[in-house]
Amino acid sequence: MTSTPNPPRAPMLSLPQALERLLAATTALTETEQVDSAEALGRVLAADLVSALDVPPHDNSSMDGYALRAADVAVPGTVLPVSQRVAAGQVGAVLAPGSAARIFTGAPVPQGADAIVMQEQCEAVDGGVRVNVQPAPGQWIRRLGEDVRSGDVLLARGTRLTPQAVGLAASVGAASLVVVRRPRVALFSTGDELAMPGEPLQPGAIYNSNRYTLRALLTALDCEVTDLGIVPDRLDATRSALRQAAQGHDLILTSGGVSVGEEDHLKPAVQAVGRLELWQVAIKPGKPLAFGAVRRGADESGTGSALFVGLPGNPVSSFVTFLLAVRPLLLALQGVRYAEPKGLLLRADFDWPEPDVRREFLRARRNVDGGLEVFANQSSGVLTSVVWAEGLIDNPPGRAIARGDAVRFVPFSEWLA
Repeated sequence: MTSTPNPPRAPMLSLPQALERLLAATTALTETEQVDSAEALGRVLAADLVSALDVPPHDNSSMDGYALRAADVAVPGTVLPVSQRVAAGQVGAVLAPGSAARIFTGAPVPQGADAIVMQEQCEAVDGGVRVNVQPAPGQWIRRLGEDVRSGDVLLARGTRLTPQAVGLAASVGAASLVVVRRPRVALFSTGDELAMPGEPLQPGAIYNSNRYTLRALLTALDCEVTDLGIVPDRLDATRSALRQAAQGHDLILTSGGVSVGEEDHLKPAVQAVGRLELWQVAIKPGKPLAFGAVRRGADESGTGSALFVGLPGNPVSSFVTFLLAVRPLLLALQGVRYAEPKGLLLRADFDWPEPDVRREFLRARRNVDGGLEVFANQSSGVLTSVVWAEGLIDNPPGRAIARGDAVRFVPFSEWLA
């Protein structure tokens, strides 16, 4: 009796190919909400923010000093009478010719004045001020609208709001902002070997670090997370968890169970309640990646499916594949255009003589000399490596690294912002 040969394996996808498929299957959310600008950090704008005013709204002083007409100070040492005092929030009178106004940072420049002289270059004298420099017209004056003009698009739709962006919105008086609603993500882990911190660790068990890592990553991306805990390694339990997770969620995210072992039930479970593509992505760590969708039940208001992503179970693989694949998907859900993280070309202070055939992401950090060193153990199970590291070296397939070579380093801040 002859055995039927196994069908040939599909070639591994490159990371760009996998991302292209992920993003092509992701439709941006259309539901929006209005939030207080003070609570908008991390949210994504659903509409352009257009300024209704000029910033600054008037010419103002950028220094504490004296406002005057430059032509009234023909030579250093000229003494001018001080005719008024203008503090921030006040509007001064028209400046009399041949006089100066005491002025403070941010105060409107009196009509008639065309220069500010900083107080360090002046001396107060009886009833007046001695100006010890010859001023130039326009010096130390911030002009009306030099930062923002009325009608300017300050922040475009799809902008993820940073602290400075929130401040810019406030500078034009935006008390609230229209943002995309938060993605709703259901999270669970599979594996009978998993235990939760706080529980006694039985023989053969390990604590479920992925649940905490992934939940924290989702929270940092401003997602609403429903934590469904640990699902037993049974097909019926996995199918039930998937049906529950599809209700009211945009994405189902799992870790573990995406291999081909007898106890890996995610593949048949997702296929039973939706569709699944199981990919081998040419990256290290993190080769196995499952992607698909789970149908929502008939009682769900509306139609459609929840997206599904299954990450590897090894903790470093799960962390790295989240950064590389899940983060772009979640940003796309919120209408943010994907941009590859910016890297730095830095000197390798190590040798890497035996590269992998896959694209490698090596855990590394900068040393006191400005070069890069790598964590000694690059195993996908060593979670201490991503705490020790400041980022990842993005090493092309098959590329050996010699001490002194320039390599591409991507700080975690590029992915975790």
